[in-house]
Amino acid sequence: MIKRIFKFLFKTLFWFVVLSVILVVVFKWAPVPTTPLMVIRSFEQTETSNKEWKHDWVSIDKISPYLQLAVICSEDQNFMTHHGFDVKAIEKAYQDNKKGKRVKGASTISQQTAKNIFLWPERSWLRKGFEAYFTFLIELIWSKERIMEVYLNSIEMGPGIYGAEAASQYWFKKSAWQLSKREASAIAAILPNPLNYKANPASRYIEQRKSWIITQMGYYGVLTYPKSKENNE
Repeated sequence: MIKRIFKFLFKTLFWFVVLSVILVVVFKWAPVPTTPLMVIRSFEQTETSNKEWKHDWVSIDKISPYLQLAVICSEDQNFMTHHGFDVKAIEKAYQDNKKGKRVKGASTISQQTAKNIFLWPERSWLRKGFEAYFTFLIELIWSKERIMEVYLNSIEMGPGIYGAEAASQYWFKKSAWQLSKREASAIAAILPNPLNYKANPASRYIEQRKSWIITQMGYYGVLTYPKSKENNE
């Protein structure tokens, strides 16, 4: 009986690893059609009169560089240098938690991408474990530019609004490529709570966040992605 249990667990783990790697490899090139959060939100909307699901995938060269830089400055300023996990941010969040301070999220853009594409939004140690695993996989298999492309095409940016193109059309009536620096910073500013915040018209709080993000963009400088292994060969 014990041998059978171990055999079953081994096979389950083996096929989970194989299938997850295949899925990550496929999404290295293929657009992500939907995410678990989109499906969950669609079921939530059936209980209300407000039904909306807009998600238009576009390549990263059709997304304003201002928006790419704005989300880095807002969400994960060490995105280009870490390998999926910002150890310093995690340590700071841990220390703030011990002191009873308000904890700012320490999840990187890579972690958020892994969670959005492959997992459910519940907070639990189990999901965190899977999140770490998928974060490791996408950092290993995808380039930073691809992670950003998937991130900006999948995250929630408004009520029933997913991805940069849908958000740009919804908030500013223009394509993602045409976003100005202030418009890009406005969208980045609402990401912590896109169901309650508005990019346009912006509240006083969002205006303050926009100004802070624009200042950080100035400090950051020009956005350049590291060359992928394929380009170096």
